[in-house]
Parts: sequence; C-alpha cells; structure tokens
Amino acid sequence: MTTNGQPLIFEYSREGRRGHSLPELDIDKKDDLLPAALRRKKKADLPQVSELQLVRHYTALSRRNHGVDSGFYPLGSCTMKYNPKVNEDVARLPGFAHLHPYQPEGQIQGALELMYKLQRSLEAVTGMDQVTLQPAAGAHGEWTGLMLIRAFHEANGDTGRTKVIVPDSAHGTNPASAVVAGFEAVTVRSTEEGLVDLDHLRELTGDDTAALMLTNPNTLGLFERQITEMADIIHGAGGKLYYDGANSNAILGMTRPGDMGFDVVHLNLHKTFTTPHGGGGPGSGPVGVKQDLVPYLPAPVVQEKEGTFFFNWDFPASIGRVKPYYGNFGINVRAYTYIRTMGPEGLRQVSRQAVLNANYMLRRLEPYFDAPYKQHCKHEFVLSGSRQKKLGVRTLDMAKRLLDFGYHPPTIYFPINVEECLMIEPTETESKETLDEFCDAMIQIAKEAEDTPEVVQEAPHHTVLGRLDETTAARKPVLRYEKQEAVTT
Repeated sequence: MTTNGQPLIFEYSREGRRGHSLPELDIDKKDDLLPAALRRKKKADLPQVSELQLVRHYTALSRRNHGVDSGFYPLGSCTMKYNPKVNEDVARLPGFAHLHPYQPEGQIQGALELMYKLQRSLEAVTGMDQVTLQPAAGAHGEWTGLMLIRAFHEANGDTGRTKVIVPDSAHGTNPASAVVAGFEAVTVRSTEEGLVDLDHLRELTGDDTAALMLTNPNTLGLFERQITEMADIIHGAGGKLYYDGANSNAILGMTRPGDMGFDVVHLNLHKTFTTPHGGGGPGSGPVGVKQDLVPYLPAPVVQEKEGTFFFNWDFPASIGRVKPYYGNFGINVRAYTYIRTMGPEGLRQVSRQAVLNANYMLRRLEPYFDAPYKQHCKHEFVLSGSRQKKLGVRTLDMAKRLLDFGYHPPTIYFPINVEECLMIEPTETESKETLDEFCDAMIQIAKEAEDTPEVVQEAPHHTVLGRLDETTAARKPVLRYEKQEAVTT
C-alpha cells in the first residue's frame, strides 16, 4: 500500500531490522512488575525497520501537518495567527517551566506576580473588575461565566431565570454552554443587516431571562452598533450580559466589553493573545466579571498585599474550582509575554491591521462570490458560495480545492444562517502578499467553477489522499493498520 507513491512504514519491514538499541534488562524477569492480566500474551506486531527508515517515516508524517508556521490558516472565528517565538522562550525559562503547583507561595513569587499582572492587564483590556485565570479554554470560560451568573441570580433568590438568549449567528458553543450550565437556550434572530433584531430581543426578554450571550463584533464579522440599547433591554429585565471574547482581535485596545455594558467576559488567550491553539492542546479562557459577580469567582484568585503575592481562597460564595491547580500556567506566561511585548499602542495596532486585512480581502473577493453583507466588516467576513452552487460546485468542493494550493480552507457552512457559507479571517499577522496569493487562488477556483467545474468537484488532486467517501469515513473509520495486498492509490 502506498500514499502518493510513498510506501507505508509496514511495507519497509524486514525480519531482523532494528531502529532502537536498549540495554539488557537488569531485573529478575520472574519478579514481574505488571500483573499478568495487564501483560501481552504475544509481542506487538510492529514493523521491523532501521532507525533511518523510522526517522524518515515520522519526519514525512510531520510534513503533512498544517499550522500557522507552515502556511496561511484563514479559519473564520478562530483567529489562527502567528505565535511569536519569544513567547516560547519565556515560557521555557527554568523559573517558570520547572515550578510545581504545590510549592509554597514564598518560593513562587515570580510566577504569582506574573499571574497577578496578567489578571490586571486583562481587566484593563476588557473593562472588568476582576479576572480568574482558571478556565482552560473558551467554551470552558463560557460555562464558567454562565455558572457565575446562575450563582448570582440564585443568591438573590431569583430562581425563575431559566433562559439564556443567544443570537442565531452565535458560536455553536454558546447554546451548548448554556444548556450544560442548566439553562434553556433561546434564539434571537438577526436582521437583514446581520445584526441582532432588537424588536425580537424585546419580545424574548422577561422575568425568566438570565442572560444574553453575545459576541461583538458578531460571528458574521459585524459590529453590533446598538449594543448599549441591548444592554439596557437586558439589564432592565434584571438579566446579565455575557461577552463571548472569541472575536476580541477586532476590538483589542479600541473598545472594551465593560464599556459596552457587559457583566461577564471570557477571553481566548489561544486566539487573541498568540498562544498555541488547536490539536487538543492546552488553551486558556480567563473570565472577567463586574463587581457584583466577584464573590462567586472560582477560588483561588491571585492577589497582592504590601509587595507580596498570594492565593486568596476567601470566596465563601465561590462556584468552586473549575480547573485543577491554577489554570494552564504556561499558556498564561505566553500571553503575558505578548501583552508586554506589544504594549498598549501595539495592541491597538493589532485591531487596526486585522480589520484592514479583512476588508481588503472582502473587496477583492466580492466580485467573484456572493457577499450577503455589504457594509464594512471587522476582523473577519463571510461569503456565500450560492453562485457556484448553481453551477454544481458546492462550498465544500471549493474548500477541498484550496488544499491543492497549499492553504488550510476557511471555516465553511458556519454561521448556519448564511447559505453555502465561507467564513474568512486573515488576522493582522499576514502580509499583503499572502492575502493577495490567497485571493488569487480563490478567484481561480471561482473561475474554474464556471469553466471546468469537474476540476473543483473532484478536488483535491495533489494531497496525500484524494477525495474521500466522507460518509464511510465517518461511520466506518479504519483506526488501525491491517496488512493487505499492495495497492497504489
């Protein structure tokens, strides 16, 4: 079996080849360290290859991965931007990397000071009064924030607030987080402009409203201009405003959720603040709150008194710890490094450049795709492939064709209220040359959809694997290697 002409590692296997050298076992083999039930009855059927073959195998696999260091990654709503290597250098300093969470506070003053200053920095960026660093990701932060809102209402005897209002363009995690936190998710529709329908919001808001979950700019990349009016509607009914910080890259240093009227906010450090993102690795979703929600924060919170930093556990009404220890510390180090490297003006420039890049791409691509929203976007924008669908080319086909150009496809079919949606976010870290090259590829694909649609419909053509049977791949995945006759695909 081969993939694009390259044999798999099992096909190189020959009896007697070895890719490792281990010392002889120096314990009595009769004194088995593992119970018999946990020991193999026969040796694992692993390929017998040389060290060089093994190294080449894993090196080849690594080259098949796509990431921000290897190519443009325009995922809308995910802010997949460059992770500066200075962040990694600082996170690897022994004073940070070699700490243990059970060390006494007196031995970790530097780490505590960093956490304290990161909290202060995030408070300044969001306009919140206090921040917890515990949540491990954005969705985790959403759930934490909603639990804080729930605790607030319950402490005030307001137990009838069972509903969380979520726009139809919201991130999919918003309604899911609301349900997991014990609420009913209620959808508020968007106007033709792509903004929250205020009349519908008024209809939905009442004594049973716990909160409105909102992203601003929203998931269509549009700024909710009537945000203060929305805040008045929700607060007037006794509810709270929750800010999904996934799109903070568009407003960083320019405006703050706290100034818009939000009571709770989470930030994705692995999006806005250039820490590693994806692959199931550690993220960080700190949550900030206004003063009336501070008593319910997860304990502990790092505080300072007379130059000494300490964990404050004195939160009797706390919702409890939401993450073992104190959050993903290494991610927090990276984010703090980024904030100090950029400074206030640098953070403002992030938003300016991200918005400029997105609008530049939107205007270049608008003649070739349907653009459902004509106004200026913020950090991201949506296109519709409905024009190409009429020619027999789906958005999915165009996404697969982009693989042939070496690009990770943008987000597709989301938000769901845009037909054949393509959602593109360039971020601020990409050059004009990269943006133009990507736009050129998109334009070529649009022309192919008109002239040679089969080229797009059968894509990708140049990847390790070609067009897959997605239904079979999802329902009957092959999860392990099975020896079979050599076949070239």
